[in-house]
Amino acid sequence: MIDAPTAVNSGTLYENFHTLMERVYFEHTDFSGVVYHARYLDFLEHGRSDYVRLLGVHHRKMAEGLYGESLAFAVHRMEIDFKAPARIDDVLTIKTERGVLKGLRLTFNQSISCGDNLLLSAVVTVVLMNPQGKPRRFPEELLSSLGVSGR
Repeated sequence: MIDAPTAVNSGTLYENFHTLMERVYFEHTDFSGVVYHARYLDFLEHGRSDYVRLLGVHHRKMAEGLYGESLAFAVHRMEIDFKAPARIDDVLTIKTERGVLKGLRLTFNQSISCGDNLLLSAVVTVVLMNPQGKPRRFPEELLSSLGVSGR
């Protein structure tokens, strides 16, 4: 029997970035057989979420108040350049580079490739929010876990 927690593919953590491989399934495609543009947002989210999880930052623990109050990441801005389409059965590599902090915003550079072919590049900016929707400063302990320089 396979131990479920070790069977989950959370990608590979490197010094300054993370990679996650995912296959394209029928559910990701549109009527023409290529990945529907909005599905790329899911792939990017999976990459960021698994990256921070492997760094020891867990969304559930943040929501439970690990840093003094309930907190969650919220996407503030996305810039996406689509270069080429992905197709059903393609195996994609989602790369997430270490974030850069500017004030209340943490920015990640991300890309999606299929083999050596760059399909998409993105700049994703997230903020930290409490349940009332108010932005919060990143706690030093969180920044340390993310490997990001503080203020």
